Amino acid sequence: MQRANSRTVTVDLTHEGAYYGQLGPFETDLGWWSAVDGVVARATELAGVPVLVTRLLDGHSADPGHGGRVRYHAEALRAPAARTPRPPDAGTAALLAPAARRAAWATPDGLRSALEWARERLADLGRPTGAARQIRTWNLSGLFRFPSPVGADAWLKTTGPEFNAAEGEVIALLGGVDPALVPPVLAADPAAGRLLLDHVPGEDCWSPSEATVADVVPRFVAAQAALAGRPTALAGLRDRTPTMLHTQLTALLDRLPAETDLTAPERDRLHRFAAELPALLDELAACGLPETLLHGDFHPGNWRTGDARPVVVDYADACLGHPALDGLRPRAYLTPAAWHHHAEVWTAAWREHAPGSDPHRALELAAPLHHVSYALRYQEFLDHIEPSERPYHEGDPAAELRAALAAAPRGGARDAR
Repeated sequence: MQRANSRTVTVDLTHEGAYYGQLGPFETDLGWWSAVDGVVARATELAGVPVLVTRLLDGHSADPGHGGRVRYHAEALRAPAARTPRPPDAGTAALLAPAARRAAWATPDGLRSALEWARERLADLGRPTGAARQIRTWNLSGLFRFPSPVGADAWLKTTGPEFNAAEGEVIALLGGVDPALVPPVLAADPAAGRLLLDHVPGEDCWSPSEATVADVVPRFVAAQAALAGRPTALAGLRDRTPTMLHTQLTALLDRLPAETDLTAPERDRLHRFAAELPALLDELAACGLPETLLHGDFHPGNWRTGDARPVVVDYADACLGHPALDGLRPRAYLTPAAWHHHAEVWTAAWREHAPGSDPHRALELAAPLHHVSYALRYQEFLDHIEPSERPYHEGDPAAELRAALAAAPRGGARDAR
């Protein structure tokens, strides 16, 4: 499906608990619902005061998460003098009401608190800053850019600590091996899910060159290999090792069909696949690669390249697991030729750091486990977010479980039809 490059937006405006009606509808560039930079700019213009988006209220699209008609709640940072507060209708009041599992940065108070924390940390560092520019917000994270009149800009990232890694700690682990591999951390509050980063110049590598792959991948593998020998340092990571993934898959299957639209035959095949999985995990272990720190979302859009060496960003999904899961992640984002090159580079790097291992075979064997890991991660998102945010991920666990069946070895669950 071709992604929409715009959306029709309506904004429900509040200020300190008072409701000031709707702004729009208006068109905004970029179809991604979580991309709110343009929404903020237009809503600020219409309201006559600075505005920040707190969260998605509702969305309707053939491609959930992109395009269509989208409704947001936004908080005015000052009372909009040109508008009169009024009681919202019953439907709007219900949408604006508190809800369980709402992200901290998706409330006016939480949003202000996060921004104030960042400003205070920047002031402590002697770094002047202008007004924060809101770039992205959704159930997984909020992203804000703090412009600097002198020197580099700074970035605030907010995440839910209940189901995400402490990114500052992960960056410190990797940076202890290769400081140039990770973004510089200015401040972190892991309990609140807040991270303040220095700006990394360059662009995200959605279509990486062979030279970029040949730089990023061996460096990341080298860091993973070094950290694999430090189990105490990795003890705080979420456990997504193959054995744990099998346990979690079994638990998820016990929740079906309520959680997905999988058919009865598909559920039967998944139960057979789960029963056969220990044999596959034994084969994977025999490939000789160590369990280590995983990025968790190692696609090239999370690599940034500019004048300096490429940097790997976004560690919210970091965990302890099998490195082939990171090795497989770029596949969905690369052309067949680019994937072949990536796989060769990744395989050669692991052969260097794990002599006698068979990383090529590990990539083959880990393919269904890769999809299992994402089915579980997407379900984890759904279990921790409020209902209005579910359209972002609603069908993802089922899609990944179907992909796991398609990738299962021949003679196993894939052929059991």
